[in-house]
Amino acid sequence: MLKMILKFLKKIIISIIVLYGYNMIMQPFNLNIPINLITICILYLFDTTGLIGLIGFYLVNFR
Repeated sequence: MLKMILKFLKKIIISIIVLYGYNMIMQPFNLNIPINLITICILYLFDTTGLIGLIGFYLVNFR
């Protein structure tokens, strides 16, 4: 049970770090994705494909 909780927390923290890193890299281009519960959950569930999907969604809808 404790291993499941630690694995869950690890993936959540990694999702936050990935979003923060993406925002830091893309800040000069003004392509920031907000760090909130929904985006963190998308990255938690879908990993790299979730990040690509968020980027695509942002580009299609907000550019």
